Amino acid sequence: MPQKMDSTKEGPVSGAEAATREPAGWDEMFDQIAAGLYNLASMLVGESEESVNLVETAIETAEVSVCQDPVVAREKSRQALCRAAVAAIAERNPGGLNAPDGIVGEATCIEDDDLSAAGVSREELERMMSGPDRVRVKNWLEGLPMAVRTVFVLRAVAGMSGAETAGVLAELGGPQAAGWTPDGVREHFRQGLCSLASQLIHAAVR
Repeated sequence: MPQKMDSTKEGPVSGAEAATREPAGWDEMFDQIAAGLYNLASMLVGESEESVNLVETAIETAEVSVCQDPVVAREKSRQALCRAAVAAIAERNPGGLNAPDGIVGEATCIEDDDLSAAGVSREELERMMSGPDRVRVKNWLEGLPMAVRTVFVLRAVAGMSGAETAGVLAELGGPQAAGWTPDGVREHFRQGLCSLASQLIHAAVR
């Protein structure tokens, strides 16, 4: 079992020492990280036991329990979860993450590849996924093509860049995914953004 880190001094401490020395808010911080990871996992693979397993894998891979900095712990665990989720999606849906062939630049309602272009921030999207609009957002995500959904979540929720997203997809998306490029990611992200903007407009006029 990994040793916990004492935030008041450098170096590892035993579990017994950590129980009395670690910040009082660490358990709450850990719960927040785990909840955020589950939210991210459910966006990628749906709400299921698979999401729970992905969270556990991410926490173990990132060694969250020994991280002194919660910001670092959150970032490392998100990266680990995204990699594990992409590999799981590729195994479960062979061909679903194949690299696009000959991106030409499809016409969409949004030109920018930034979440704000759809009129929402990353924090607002995450609140939508965990709040009263949760079912509607979940149904919308599940209705997207697999590649568009995955790209959208990696970019908009996990905060990965186009190059980072292309790299993860090319490495872990299956035998036909090696051709992913930042341009391909950009086009898929724009499709997701356009779909999200449409959803937001429909919700506003109801």
